[in-house]
Amino acid sequence: MHIADRELIEAFRELEVEHRGAERLAGCTSLGIGGTTDLLIVRERRHLPELLRLLRSHGIRHRLLGGGTNLLVGDGELPWVALRIARTEQSVRIDGQSVWVDAAEDLGRAITTCAKANLGGMEGLVGVPGTVGGALRMNAGAYGTEMGKLVREVVVYRALFGRIDALPIDSVRFEYRRASFSPCDILLGARLELPERPYREIVDRIHVFNFKRRSSQPLTERSAGCIFKNPVGSSAGSLIDGLGLKGLRVGGAMVSERHANFFVNRNRATCADMYRLMEEVRNRVWLAFRIELQEEIVLWVN
Repeated sequence: MHIADRELIEAFRELEVEHRGAERLAGCTSLGIGGTTDLLIVRERRHLPELLRLLRSHGIRHRLLGGGTNLLVGDGELPWVALRIARTEQSVRIDGQSVWVDAAEDLGRAITTCAKANLGGMEGLVGVPGTVGGALRMNAGAYGTEMGKLVREVVVYRALFGRIDALPIDSVRFEYRRASFSPCDILLGARLELPERPYREIVDRIHVFNFKRRSSQPLTERSAGCIFKNPVGSSAGSLIDGLGLKGLRVGGAMVSERHANFFVNRNRATCADMYRLMEEVRNRVWLAFRIELQEEIVLWVN
């Protein structure tokens, strides 16, 4: 969607919203896939309610774009604008073992900042790309660590009600690769409770997990991490690998030869290529094992 209305663009400026016309979202996603639309970057969160009202009054749909690391975006001109919230200056604030983390902060940078304060517990998530907000919404997990287990409170802007709420942990359900936030909730940040650990011990654990990632994942190629969730009692990667599907291609999209649940953009893949590859793999797993694989990545294909 391209916004050409000069009065509307001026209204964005007054709300301290940066307007970038015809942005290629392929450049905003780890897969390197995505069509074009206008990108709105919110610099001051106090203007968020008014911005959303402005978009609604003009019939403009929007989608919230974080780090773009767990996302497959459609091709061509997209029928909505992308909304991105800039991180605050003090994106990580530490008070003893309690840590406030801005949702727009890079997850790896947040982990490193906490480690320098001798606070651990997130080492397994180092190397998981994206923002803290994405990690909260997807309940990111790796090597025995899950984001939801560290959370004590989440602050969200509830667009349906036009208010900011601080949600205590007992009002949020964190499950395998999902949390109970509404699709209309805009995550602003979270308060974590982290265990104290010596910095050297945290760094050693990070090195161990990074070595495991480098030896098993295609970190040098464009991917969105694991494509499918692990079925109960099984592993999506093992099922796909067991069918000999590593290296399977559709157009420029390919099942990684290093990790069967990572699909990579090997040669200018389109969203259509990647989606067809996902459907082909899903169908073959169903025919062989009668197991229906569910996406772990988020699809913005319409």
